[in-house]
Amino acid sequence: MDQSGFRELPAVHRLLSTEQVQDWLQHHARSDVVAAVQDTLELLREKLRLGEAIDLSIEEILEKVYEALQQRTAMHLTQVINATGTVLHTNLGRAPLATQAIDAVVQAARGYSNLEFDLASGERGYRFDHVESLLCELTGAEAALVVNNNAAAVYLTLQELANDKSVVISRGELVEIGGSFRVSEVMRLSGAKLVEVGTTNKTHEADYKKALEDGAQLLLRVHTSNFRICGFTYQPPLAELVALAKEFAVPIIEDLGSGSLLDLRARGIGDEPTVKNSIDAGVDVVMFSGDKLLGSAQAGIICGKKKWIDRIKKNQLARAVRIDKLTLAALEATLRLYRDEDKAFECIPTLHMLTTDIETLHTDAERLAREVTLSIGGYARCRVLETTSAVGGGAMPLENLPTFALAIYPLGMSPATLLTKLRQSEPPIVARVAREEVIIDVRTIFDWQYEALIQGIKTAVAR
Repeated sequence: MDQSGFRELPAVHRLLSTEQVQDWLQHHARSDVVAAVQDTLELLREKLRLGEAIDLSIEEILEKVYEALQQRTAMHLTQVINATGTVLHTNLGRAPLATQAIDAVVQAARGYSNLEFDLASGERGYRFDHVESLLCELTGAEAALVVNNNAAAVYLTLQELANDKSVVISRGELVEIGGSFRVSEVMRLSGAKLVEVGTTNKTHEADYKKALEDGAQLLLRVHTSNFRICGFTYQPPLAELVALAKEFAVPIIEDLGSGSLLDLRARGIGDEPTVKNSIDAGVDVVMFSGDKLLGSAQAGIICGKKKWIDRIKKNQLARAVRIDKLTLAALEATLRLYRDEDKAFECIPTLHMLTTDIETLHTDAERLAREVTLSIGGYARCRVLETTSAVGGGAMPLENLPTFALAIYPLGMSPATLLTKLRQSEPPIVARVAREEVIIDVRTIFDWQYEALIQGIKTAVAR
């Protein structure tokens, strides 16, 4: 093996003493810079061992060191452009926050806050107080509390109200959500004893009544928000289940999953019940997510009758699943927007994206197609495509939202390769492939992202 190349490699201390690296040391931790230098030199040694011809000039080596340093210091959690059209994309962080919520988070994070301090009395306060009255106002509930996600909300509620008790639930509602988390397992871990009734597609009032007659001590209803059983099906109306629970003097609780505060059906979207519908029907405790249809940060919200909520608040596990000040800030700011329905649809990104009119989407797609076509030359063919978006986040699985998208047919590479290159853009662009075209759905793209989107497509197509 020719050793001359190895002898040409500069020592670590020599690279560290260069003007460029000294400048980097002013902006990055010394450990990161040293690691980038060492990693780069080791990579070059490996290439030399393999007999590869490489440029060993200081300038070229420093360029590679800088690339390594950028990779090492870049944030792993980063902003992406969601071009999939899936509004509540679980893998992409679900609901983007409203500007008002972002501002509230920044204010809460910048200094100290009255998280658990009563400014009026000067005594210790409760973090629930920041959002409880808002949740009661918007849902009609008597009391409320917030935990870190809806699975925790279900678990905590069952652990307090149903530990070592028989809980009746329809077999058709034993859902599995993302990551293989199953309602049945959450129930078992809480200490609840499952009493499954009915069949997968049909459960009747009589099935619930028989279980209650046999001694079931709580009735659980789970909204099947992430799937639908169609055809030969039956599920008792909520009012019937509430009446049964009252007849047998047992509490009825409901896991709504997505938890909508506004009636999207009035705007022609889906068939999702609102939280207020359940509270008004007489459900004792309702649980739902904060980062799905509500459009805020990840949280699990529990609301309902005061006597049950007060018990849940005192459960020792409530501290283990409580939310932090940043989530509370985002949630409070988002809930305040709901006091004006029109403002909520205008300012909360989830609601705005779900209800954007088709003419606006068509105009946006045509504009994007024109600008991309001008920027990429002959590297690809572009056209406006009429297609559908999805709600996502385990909400409204049957709802297809009419939309328009940019369809790109790359001429010098496969669609799969272009998809990969788009994900490697800065910022990353996450799209999808359909019929040999890369689909860029405009529904989930913010106005302020278009310039970066067009540049990312141009760079990816031309590589």
